[in-house]
Amino acid sequence: MIDLSTKYMGFNLCSPLILGSCGLTKDLSNLKKAEECGFGAVTLKSIFEEEIRNDVNSILNNDDASMYKQAYDYMAQYQEMASAYKYLELIHTATHTLSIPVIASINCATPSGWTKYAKMIEEAGAKALEINYFILPTDLEKDANAYMKSYLELIENLKGTIDIPFGLKISTYFTDMSHALQQLSYTGISSLIMFNRFYAPDINIDKMEFSSTGMDGHESELSNTLRWTGLLSSKLRCDLSATTGVHNSKGLIKLLLAGANSVQAASVFYKNGIEYGAVMLSEMKDWMEKHDFSSVKEFQGKMSFDKVENPHSYFRIQFMKHVAGIE
Repeated sequence: MIDLSTKYMGFNLCSPLILGSCGLTKDLSNLKKAEECGFGAVTLKSIFEEEIRNDVNSILNNDDASMYKQAYDYMAQYQEMASAYKYLELIHTATHTLSIPVIASINCATPSGWTKYAKMIEEAGAKALEINYFILPTDLEKDANAYMKSYLELIENLKGTIDIPFGLKISTYFTDMSHALQQLSYTGISSLIMFNRFYAPDINIDKMEFSSTGMDGHESELSNTLRWTGLLSSKLRCDLSATTGVHNSKGLIKLLLAGANSVQAASVFYKNGIEYGAVMLSEMKDWMEKHDFSSVKEFQGKMSFDKVENPHSYFRIQFMKHVAGIE
């Protein structure tokens, strides 16, 4: 009997595959389908404080500035709650409908926003929370320590505000990746989620304007996630969820071999449907049987930096060996 169960963020998951935060996870029928297909958990589409504030501003236009401040603040607060209500209602309904963990997700723009929305999400019944916090380090007046300080302060504020487990979904924009992520894992967070994907700017050379290269994920992105998962999985004091570049069962298996506690995917299910998750898990079972593994635990981390026969493979970034003699 093949056992796909694993532990993540204090939960016993029926499988290590998580339906990642995306547009698909804002619909209850999709969440039910994910549970039926064997996903271990679902991460809801992020709620963005900035979007809610824009909703408020669009309704309370400039003419409302003539209101008494007390009345204006009341109206702004009322509209803010109205905008957030749909998300909080989804959390409440999903947690009472599904048997798998429902992980909420937030992306805030102000210090007070993080704690305010985290508390509302906890009260709505979310089992855990994913914090989308990443800073593009463009300020020439700040060094790496200053940026790290903002991460640490956010974590401390959240620890003093909510009791549910929360993980930090991060980017690759760290000066000293290994040290920074290890330091973050020591803070008491439940997990690190590696890595977030970004809006990718491009330039339209005919219109002379900025555009986007699109947000669809690509299988080629897996290698970076794989490298850092393998290097850090045994060095962290929290769980690790690997994401970005996972488009089939092979990607799922590779990241588990590298030491991930769970694997999140989203883009592939836009293309193939949520049902493809069941295919990925079935193929992983076949692979496990072929290699005589009866549980995920038996091969999880088997190819991490600490256990692989040639750990320097994770360090290699030069390509000359592979193109020597090619002109």
